[in-house]
Amino acid sequence: MGKTIVLVVGGSGYVGLHLLQYLSTLSDKPYDLAFTYHSHPPPQSLFDAIGPVHAFNVDLQSGEGFDDISATLGQPHVVVNCAALSVPRACESNVSTAMAINVPYALIKWMISFNDTETPLLIHLSTDQVYEGIKPFYKEDDETNPINVYGKSKVIAEEFICSNYSNYAILRSSIIYGPQPIIPVEKSLPVQWIDGVLSNDKEVEFFNDEFRCPVYVKDIVNVIESLIRKWNSGDKCIEILLNVGGPDRVSRVQMAKVVSDLRGYDSSRIKSVSAAS
Repeated sequence: MGKTIVLVVGGSGYVGLHLLQYLSTLSDKPYDLAFTYHSHPPPQSLFDAIGPVHAFNVDLQSGEGFDDISATLGQPHVVVNCAALSVPRACESNVSTAMAINVPYALIKWMISFNDTETPLLIHLSTDQVYEGIKPFYKEDDETNPINVYGKSKVIAEEFICSNYSNYAILRSSIIYGPQPIIPVEKSLPVQWIDGVLSNDKEVEFFNDEFRCPVYVKDIVNVIESLIRKWNSGDKCIEILLNVGGPDRVSRVQMAKVVSDLRGYDSSRIKSVSAAS
């Protein structure tokens, strides 16, 4: 049996880069890796760092570029969709773009066009912002009722996948934190952002009544790789939706205090405020 072809859609983003780096370092080298990018071509240093990997320029809104993947690799065995317009403020200001990127219309259309009898596994990253946020510790079967465009786009994406595709794992992640990947990303990372604002000699406001379960990026990667191995073990029909969070329920103030204590900053700079403010 040949290697499992894993395509990471949005592989030049934060989670995608961490996933590619991890999968490329496994000792048994079980995967033939490929990824998509759109805005910026990957630097040569990425290929030098992770070894053989195929890169494809794909427009997720139009689907242009997917056929190039088929022509080069054939049908992938596993597709991990990490691509998203994930900044809530950007989604609010450009609703049509958020919907076009976050709902994988073109990706699903491409995947259901395959003629092979074996349906590829789709692992799709969603968000805890599909919930309304009025109670603690949501379960997977709780009702979704998002209050922002980002969350709404992710609910529509989940419903579209479940209605139109038969082999999927949807991961609703909380805030993802961790180190920069092997190629640093421009995206603002939560712990690094807190560290940056607290390093200045200024008072900073943090919410005391918004609680999340931050999850370490390498734990997300391990969950994804576990699902790939489950598929490889013979379970070729997966339909699962999982909440993926870390072990601690914390507010933004609590996150800031942890960073402040570890870095030795003056904790009096942390101003505790309500989200309603």
